[in-house]
Amino acid sequence: MTRIVVIDPQPAVRAGLAMMLRTEPGLVPVGVALGAKDGLELVERQRPDVVLLDAGDLGLVRKLRALDPAPRVVLYAAFEDPTLVVTARVAGADGLVSKEADAEVLYAALRAVGRGGTALPALDRAAMDAAAHRVEPEDLALLAMLVDRTEPSEVAATLRLNPRKLARRIERLLARLRPARPHAV
Repeated sequence: MTRIVVIDPQPAVRAGLAMMLRTEPGLVPVGVALGAKDGLELVERQRPDVVLLDAGDLGLVRKLRALDPAPRVVLYAAFEDPTLVVTARVAGADGLVSKEADAEVLYAALRAVGRGGTALPALDRAAMDAAAHRVEPEDLALLAMLVDRTEPSEVAATLRLNPRKLARRIERLLARLRPARPHAV
């Protein structure tokens, strides 16, 4: 059984996901939240295995991963951006699923992540090149280590950074990598 918290700013998306998950054997929604503040409190209270999080809230991924125990995180993306695959890895997400994907794809990702695996799309050279062009040259090594999912303690030791300075550098890196949302028509 995989316990899941859903965090999404759209009420209809939250309700729909919770309803869908209730019908799927082995996936148990234990709560829904609007955003970072409510979501973090809910996760601390419910201690889910997996958080299904709107991809627009990448900063929350890092906060969730800092909890003890840390839940696994699957990002749910409403738009396509080739660098989102890279950004999800930098943020520390364990999975990335398009909101346009079939329900079975989402269920499979939640199950894989709930078992301790990942559900991240493969990296391609174009996505890495695009990401590398968005960051400062001094952050390229940091980008590479985070994309390879190197443990933060190892990253800090390798770059000779204290945890607070590393956190600030990662936040700066995420800000530069954040995908641009498509404009409404």
